[in-house]
Amino acid sequence: MNLSEIAPDEPLREITLGSTSITLLGTAHVSRTSEAAVRQLIASGHFDAVALELCPSRHAALRDPDALARMDLLQVVREGKMGLVAANLALTAYQQRLADQLGVEPGAELRAALEAADAAGLPVLLIDREVGITLRRLTAAVPWWKRPGLIAGLMASLLTREEVAEEDIERLKQGDMLHNTFAEFADQAEPLYRALIGERDQYMALRLQAESARHPERRILAVVGAGHLDGLARYIEAPAPVSPEAALSDLTSTPPPSRWGKTVPWVLMVLILGGFVVGFIRGPELGWQLVLDWIVITGGLAAVGATIALAHPLTILGSFLAAPITTLHPLIGAGMVAVALELWLRKPRVADFASLREDVAHFSGWWRNRVARTFLVFMLVNLGASMGTYVGGFRLFGQLSGHG
Repeated sequence: MNLSEIAPDEPLREITLGSTSITLLGTAHVSRTSEAAVRQLIASGHFDAVALELCPSRHAALRDPDALARMDLLQVVREGKMGLVAANLALTAYQQRLADQLGVEPGAELRAALEAADAAGLPVLLIDREVGITLRRLTAAVPWWKRPGLIAGLMASLLTREEVAEEDIERLKQGDMLHNTFAEFADQAEPLYRALIGERDQYMALRLQAESARHPERRILAVVGAGHLDGLARYIEAPAPVSPEAALSDLTSTPPPSRWGKTVPWVLMVLILGGFVVGFIRGPELGWQLVLDWIVITGGLAAVGATIALAHPLTILGSFLAAPITTLHPLIGAGMVAVALELWLRKPRVADFASLREDVAHFSGWWRNRVARTFLVFMLVNLGASMGTYVGGFRLFGQLSGHG
């Protein structure tokens, strides 16, 4: 059977792994032609199993779109997952905006694959790494001093109003343009590329190699984003590692914080507190001036973040009061304090959870929806407090050197 005749406009790669035949289909996640190609290939009767670029949690969300409406925000706060969920929402929002422009549901081709596989009675293999692990490894790959920039970039992605034509989406599936795009990304931000693309290519290849070993003679259709096509094919065709289990374990573990990453915040705290002590030794007036400057700068910038997020007035005040203290304690974040206050003062309504996915796709929806605004408060207060730490630190040591 000539599969390219069934899906003539889609990038396909056929690989033989022992007695297993694997067909890689590269898709765009907001593409009508990708959705149609998936349905046609599965309906052809050529395949015995369907592998999808999905992890269990994304699979559950696709099967149950209303899962967001049952999210327990207090539990998210207690487990320290505000950053992970906020990043996931921002990525979902970007994809949803593209889908809204084109009139296609985000992940339509993956949903179509699930429906077509169910109809054909084919097993579905979830081969992608858990999104939470990917985001944690992404954060770990970024030096601590660059993380405020990562938050700022995440916020910028919410503000873009760039229109993308459907032909541009389809053009993304042309190998040369895609390769060049990711090659440039890798040059500019290699750790981000490795966590978001490279490691997942390797993980999915290991999963497919394991499936082919467990179930030889299978013909597997693997539906993945076109950006993974080249890397995934390269890893599948490479010799399998001596211990696939160990390789998978390495790819699913969260790297421990670097010694510097754990030490620097504590060193910074000691330096700032030491600066206050030196200021008071030189004179009470200078000491109190340094403390006042620290409070105004760190608290003020955190409060500005809360204000931009349109937080409750008492949340803004709480952010101002908390930031001068939390910025000196590496284990407490100003954003967490602000979120706790916001949830206590303005509890999200059932309707906010129900409309969350649609609201975050629009700029104003992040402020209108109380659930989304909670994450906005978290990100902007943390960003303001982080900026305040740098600005306040430079101000403090500048004052000390000027009074030396």
